[in-house]
Amino acid sequence: MEAVFKSYKNGYYTFMFEKGEDMAFEEIHPRALKQFDLKNDKSFIDKTFKITYVEVADPADDDIVIYRIENLKLLDV
Repeated sequence: MEAVFKSYKNGYYTFMFEKGEDMAFEEIHPRALKQFDLKNDKSFIDKTFKITYVEVADPADDDIVIYRIENLKLLDV
């Protein structure tokens, strides 16, 4: 799935998907974060990525789902 990185604020990584939908991710796999420092590197804002993510049930509350990015690939070079 392709999405444009918009921001990192208050612990959430926000991406805008093709249909104009924003999605906030709480977690990024350490391997992907090591490759792309989205927290600190402002040059990734407005760049398009191919994103692979999973939905994970919150261990503290089964009714809450956390979205975690498993893999990122930069498409804008």
